[in-house]
Amino acid sequence: MANTPSNMLELGTKAPFFELPNPSHSNELQSLEELKGEKGTLVIFMCNHCPFVLHVIDKLAELYEDYNDKGIEFIAINANDAEKYPADAPEKMAEFQVERKFDFPYLYDESQAIAKAYDAACTPDFFFFDDKLDLVYRGQMDDSRPGNQKEITGEDLIVAFENLLAGAPQEEMQRPSMGCNIKWK
Repeated sequence: MANTPSNMLELGTKAPFFELPNPSHSNELQSLEELKGEKGTLVIFMCNHCPFVLHVIDKLAELYEDYNDKGIEFIAINANDAEKYPADAPEKMAEFQVERKFDFPYLYDESQAIAKAYDAACTPDFFFFDDKLDLVYRGQMDDSRPGNQKEITGEDLIVAFENLLAGAPQEEMQRPSMGCNIKWK
């Protein structure tokens, strides 16, 4: 388990466009444009086997239930090398989504071009964009990590969501996410 921090893409960056297959929907191509939220969009780089993702996935599903009706969409992307890490293969992604009961789209970035465009480094890596797809938050979900005994609250994401919905400025102090490194080819 490598502790890799996120790279903290510059705030204000436009969300790089993507169109990727969704293994849970017969590999139908889905784009950022068609999936984005009315008020905000959280792009999450994650995978199936990472202990950091497994640690937070249930809370992430809960946050999605709480905020999707308020105009915030979540889009998860798996960019791991499935040849070296077969647990992250597209067919396993669909199984993982059913097992872990989350409803947000979970797309596959086989070429890893989208992960590179976002400067993603770890799983999970969070990028939150406003309605114009400008980056307003990037960093951790909260202070909890596997084994550190801190409660999984989603606090940092909740603050970012609530600030966006209230039209308030985002926190200046944004702490990097931490997780396993993306498994590059």
